[in-house]
Amino acid sequence: MNLPHLPRVAKVSIASAAALALAAYGICFLVPPTFTGRTTFITPQPQQNQAASALASLGALSGFMGGSLGNRTSADQYVALMLSDTVTGRLVERFKLQELYDTKFPSDARKSLISRSRIVPGKKDGMISVEVDDRTPERAAELANAYVEELRKLTNGLALSEAQQRRVFFEAQLKQARQDLTTAQLRLQKTGFNAAALKAAPQAEADAFAKTRAEAAAAEVRLSMLKRRLTSQAPEVQSQESALAALRAQLASQERAGTDNSGQDYVSALREFKYQELLMEIYARQFETARMDEAREGALIQVVDRASPPDRRSKPQRMLVAAATFVVALILIPGLWIGSAMLGLGSARRRPR
Repeated sequence: MNLPHLPRVAKVSIASAAALALAAYGICFLVPPTFTGRTTFITPQPQQNQAASALASLGALSGFMGGSLGNRTSADQYVALMLSDTVTGRLVERFKLQELYDTKFPSDARKSLISRSRIVPGKKDGMISVEVDDRTPERAAELANAYVEELRKLTNGLALSEAQQRRVFFEAQLKQARQDLTTAQLRLQKTGFNAAALKAAPQAEADAFAKTRAEAAAAEVRLSMLKRRLTSQAPEVQSQESALAALRAQLASQERAGTDNSGQDYVSALREFKYQELLMEIYARQFETARMDEAREGALIQVVDRASPPDRRSKPQRMLVAAATFVVALILIPGLWIGSAMLGLGSARRRPR
């Protein structure tokens, strides 16, 4: 390759690259424009301080609730909910996307919608941004806002925040405790009052027995919850098993310290009544605390920037496409020319003289 040819190669390469860039810029006018609707919202901020202090007075129950319901709802969970079949299916039906995307099945329309959507959780600010691409600016904004609207409808029926989970849990426990307390009260009434038994097993012992039994029951529930997500060899499971065994041994010791057989029925009924009474008091207090915390949390989803129809297209970006085409062509054209020249030079050398 002769060096005097290099200026001519450079001129041809630049001219060809410019022509290709101009052609790419013109082709962009033939591509239908794409608009992006964008909205942002804040995920809920659970109030854990008051809940933790309230639960601290419950002994074994505090450990159970802290391990099972104290986890903060992550932004990733809300992203997963927005991309779920429930939310995307409602959007497909609401905006008739199956006909718009020309898909045969609703599942294909959901996939097409997800491919046009970008839901990104903020790593530090706790905000989630939702972007949706569409051919029209109005529908792009409506789809972005509809994502948040459908998410709000879905979360209204779910217990996602820490306060909501505590309220649901204690509501169920309180309902069961009321039934068990009524049963225990009827049993105590049937046994009749036994002064000798009450003297042998005073009120303080009955209260202590009820407290120990409540802690053992809470420990059993916590152990079952741990086994759902951990193996039996996990340190947390083994530690809880040891704590439960200690409570059961203490409970057995208190039972052996009871009265003689003549008053055993009354003492047993009294202990059961005290136990159910203590549980109901605990559940009622925690249920009311959870309800107040849930009310203070306010709206689960707070929109920061509601999507409005964009005033300019997001795709195709004509200048970016033209610039990229020019750079790529400016690299490829000289390379192709040099490669062709090298092949021609090699063929000339191999040609017999």
